[in-house]
Amino acid sequence: MATRPRSLLLLPAVVFLGLAGVAAQATRSEGQAGGEPGILTPPPPPTPRINGPSVYGVRPGRPFLYRIPATGDRPMRFRAEGLPAGLALDEATGIVRGTITDLTPRSHELTLIASNARGRASRPFRIVVGDALALTPPMGWNDWYTFYEQPSDELMRKAADIMISSGMADHGYQYVNIDDAWMGKPGSNDPALTGPARDERGMINANRRFPDMKGMTDYIHSLGLKAGLYTSPGPLTCADFHASHEHEAQDVARFVEWGFDFLKYDWCSYEKVAPKGSAPDPERLQKPYRLMGALLKEQPRDIVFNLCQYGMGDVWTWGASVGGHSWRTTGDLGLEKGQRLPGFYSIGFRNAEHSAFAGPGHWNDPDYILIGYVGNAHDINEAPKPTTLTPNEQYSYMSMWALMAAPLFYSGDITRLDPFTLNVLNNAEVIAVDQDSLGIQARIVRKTDDEFVLAKPLEDGSLAVGLFNLSEETRTIAVRMAELGVGPRRVRDLWRWKDVGVFADEYSASVGRHGVMLVRMEAGPRGGQRFRM
Repeated sequence: MATRPRSLLLLPAVVFLGLAGVAAQATRSEGQAGGEPGILTPPPPPTPRINGPSVYGVRPGRPFLYRIPATGDRPMRFRAEGLPAGLALDEATGIVRGTITDLTPRSHELTLIASNARGRASRPFRIVVGDALALTPPMGWNDWYTFYEQPSDELMRKAADIMISSGMADHGYQYVNIDDAWMGKPGSNDPALTGPARDERGMINANRRFPDMKGMTDYIHSLGLKAGLYTSPGPLTCADFHASHEHEAQDVARFVEWGFDFLKYDWCSYEKVAPKGSAPDPERLQKPYRLMGALLKEQPRDIVFNLCQYGMGDVWTWGASVGGHSWRTTGDLGLEKGQRLPGFYSIGFRNAEHSAFAGPGHWNDPDYILIGYVGNAHDINEAPKPTTLTPNEQYSYMSMWALMAAPLFYSGDITRLDPFTLNVLNNAEVIAVDQDSLGIQARIVRKTDDEFVLAKPLEDGSLAVGLFNLSEETRTIAVRMAELGVGPRRVRDLWRWKDVGVFADEYSASVGRHGVMLVRMEAGPRGGQRFRM
C-alpha cells in the first residue's frame, strides 16, 4: 500500500455540515435519480427514550462497562433498578461500570430509567453473566476507510468525543476501533513508524503516533465507550506493519495491559506462513483463529473477537467454534466494484445467504457502513470525498445491514458528519431491528433482478420486513402475508416513524429506484402492543 501524503495527516476541525450541505447532496442525487427523499426520520423527541440493546453479556469476574444509550433533552438523570452487586451507575452520565461480585453464571434482570424535565422512560435490561459476549451485534466506528495508514492517538480521542457529541453513542454505538498501521513498519522512512518492533519482554510496541495507548483507552473508557484494535496472525499486517506471528500470547497480554475491548484479526500475510496446500484447508484456515480465540478467552478482561479472513473456507460454519463473535463473509466492501448496482448490494446478497449461522454471540459481518465522506480504497492517497451513493441507496444499505443483524460499524469520516448521514446512522427504530435480542438474521423471502425482500423475526413477535427495489424505475413491491408466514399485521414505516395501517392478506408500497421500504409488522390482528423504546 502507498502511504498517504503528510498533508493529510492534519485532522480537519470537527464539522457537522449544515442543511446547505444536505441540500447539495440531495441536489446531486436528484440529478442522478430524478428526485429522491432527503431526511426521512423526525428528530428524537425531547422526552427521554432509551435505545440500544436490551441484553448484554459479560464473563464472570471481568470488568463491566456500559453507557446507557438515551436520547432526549439534557440534563438527564439515570437509574438502574436491580443492579448487581459490584456495579455502580453514574446518575448524570448513565455509565455503568465495575465488576459483578457474584461469579455464578446467571441472568440479572434490571430496569433502566432515564428522566429529564420533559418526562421519564424505563426499559427492561438483562445482564447475562456467562461465556457469551456480543449478544447483539457490536456497533461503533473504525478508522480504516477514511484514514487508512494514518491513525493516531489524537484521531481516536477525537472520534470518541464526536461519538458522544453527534448522538451516535445515544443510539448504541460504543466501539472506537483502530484498524491497521498503529504498529511500527519495517523499512519505513517515516520516523513516526521506525523503532523497535517489540520491547525487552517481547511485547509489541505502538508507533510514535500512539505515545500512550493505556492513556488513550482510559480516555475512551471515561466516556463510557470501548476501544478496539487490529492485528494479523501473519508476520505483517495488510499494510506491512508488524503483526503477531509467533508472538500471539505476548500481543494479547499487551492488548489487555493497554485496556482494549475488541480485536480484529486479519488473515493478510498468514498466507505466507501457511500457503494453500500446506495443510488441509479446514486446519490451515482455522488454526490461527483457534489459537487467538483460546488466548482471548483466558484473559482477565472481555475482548470481542472479529475474524477478518474474507469468508474463506465457509467461515460462517466454524467461526463460532474457534471463539469468534463475528466474521467477515466476503472481501472488502470498499474494493467491491459496482456494476448495475453499487458494490454494497453484491456484498449484502452474499452475506444474506448465511442467515442460518448467525445468532446471539456469533454474527455474519458484511463489512463497514461507507457513507458520508469516504476514502478511496483503490487509492488511499486520495482525500475522502462525499459518497456517490444516492439517498435511496444509503437507506437501502443501512436497512439491509440492520435486517441481517450485521455489526454496525461506520467507517466514513467521523470528523465530517452531516445531518443526512446522521439521519441514516442514528434511527433508533432501525437500529432496534439490528439489536433485537432474539438475534435472528433476516431470511431471504424473494430475490429477482428487480426485487429483494428480507424478513426478520423479532423478540416481541413482530416481523421486520425490507422491500428493496433493485430496478432503475420506481415500482410497487408487494409481499403476501402467506409468504411471510403470518396473519394480519399492523405495519409501521421505520424510516418515517409512521403507522401505515393494518393489512390482512398483502402489504405493498411504492419504492423508488434503488430504494427500500423498511417496516415493522406488529403481532396480532390489531398489531399487538406498540413497540416502545
